[in-house]
Amino acid sequence: MSEPDNRRQTERTPIELQVEYRRKNMFFADYTRNISKGGTFIRTEKPMPIGTEFVFSLVVPGFEKPLTLVGKVVWSVSDSDATEANPAGIGIEFQYRDETERQRIDALVRKLMVQELGSKLVKRLLDND
Repeated sequence: MSEPDNRRQTERTPIELQVEYRRKNMFFADYTRNISKGGTFIRTEKPMPIGTEFVFSLVVPGFEKPLTLVGKVVWSVSDSDATEANPAGIGIEFQYRDETERQRIDALVRKLMVQELGSKLVKRLLDND
């Protein structure tokens, strides 16, 4: 298992969103466990190697079409190392084409966090960024 870095840069919110992606000509539909302004954790029994960059789609409630993003695997938990508290999956860092895309994704993640946690708690969490 490759341990996640405990020096997390942004707070994560537990939220389950469907994630769709292709790997080696196979289609996968997994789910996020949490999300932050910088990335997400995708639960999967078939983690990709650290350093892998890939395109994935997040199915976001209220959006007509899935949101297409680029991510990079920065840590993983193999199926054999998984526990109930620490399931198999991959820690993803969002990769942005430019500052405009970063700001757009940050705003979307903040909106999702507010929907899940409420605006007061999100403000307290994000003011510590």
